[in-house]
Amino acid sequence: MAWNDPQWDKKNGSPPDLDELWKKFNAKLNSLFGGKPNNGNNSPAFNAGGLGIIVAVIIAIWLASGFYIVDTGERGVVLRFGKFIETTQPGPNWHLPTPIETVQVVNIEQVRTVEVGYRNNVKSKMLKESLMLTDDENIVDIQFAVQYTLKDPEDYLFSNRSPDDAVRQAAESVMSEIVGKSKMDYVLYEGRADVAARATKNIQDALDRYKTGISVSKVTLQNAQPPQEVQAAFDDAVKAGQDRERLKSEGQAYANDVVPKARGMAARLNEEANGYKQSIIANAEGEASRFKQVLVEYNKAPAVTRDRMYIDMMQQVLTSTSKVLVDSTKGGNNLLYLPLDKLMQTTTTTTPATPAVSAPATDAPKPANSSDPSTTETGRSRDAFRSRDREDRP
Repeated sequence: MAWNDPQWDKKNGSPPDLDELWKKFNAKLNSLFGGKPNNGNNSPAFNAGGLGIIVAVIIAIWLASGFYIVDTGERGVVLRFGKFIETTQPGPNWHLPTPIETVQVVNIEQVRTVEVGYRNNVKSKMLKESLMLTDDENIVDIQFAVQYTLKDPEDYLFSNRSPDDAVRQAAESVMSEIVGKSKMDYVLYEGRADVAARATKNIQDALDRYKTGISVSKVTLQNAQPPQEVQAAFDDAVKAGQDRERLKSEGQAYANDVVPKARGMAARLNEEANGYKQSIIANAEGEASRFKQVLVEYNKAPAVTRDRMYIDMMQQVLTSTSKVLVDSTKGGNNLLYLPLDKLMQTTTTTTPATPAVSAPATDAPKPANSSDPSTTETGRSRDAFRSRDREDRP
């Protein structure tokens, strides 16, 4: 209290009496509410009007406490003596004040996350949740997160004691079932997206059966790998699989290069064979037609036709050989051997200016297939004579 306070006893230098201060306060309060003086008593005397005003103010304050505002993305759940009454929408609302009614505001658009197999960081693993057995009897270490929102505040608050724990338990159970029905490679590599999609659907179905009022937004696989104890062996197996795929790709590329060439060659050979077939057929038909014509001529003049056929055949045979045997005497056994191949080789290896080597080739008798008219006529006459002898023999 300040020294210049009029209540301060300046004469004795001591503070004012508290009882006197209390009496003065009660007197002022009594006069404010229209009461009578206290006549020396310590308790104030209030009239009925003042008490009514006080009660009215208190009731007004109590009723005003029932006003509340629900923000966008939230819902208000009104309880009357602990029993659910209604769900209010965003905006200003009113309920009977406490303790008659209470309200719980729930954010239904907030994205909540439940982590399975780890907490806050994938390095802080929860092996009891993350280790799962696959269909091919391998163990995989999976960490994943479930993101969800609320779709029914009433079910979220009252149908389950701990809905967030229910989400974790349902997610762990569903993921164990999916992994247990899948191969290890499918879970780790090929089917990660499919596993997450199936888990999202199955978790939502399980939570709907539990009436949790939760809507699952997404399941995210944070990490999926073999256990740390077999990581090195698994890396070797993965490398071997990659080498296998690389070799298969190289083999397929080689096949794509060789197979078209082989097919083209096969098609070419097939066309050549068809051409050869047509050629043989045409030649055979031509030979048959010629044979028929020769037969007609043979029937007219057998001897002449026979001699002509013999001469043509000998010409055809002798044109493809380099050795000729000539019967020099009629009815004798002496044969004249003409080594035309040796003579031709000698002629090609010697120079044209050497007369000694070229002379024997000039003096040598000509082969039967020579183009000299006299030699041809002599051979024909000899053959005709032989044919007459065969005809004259008995």
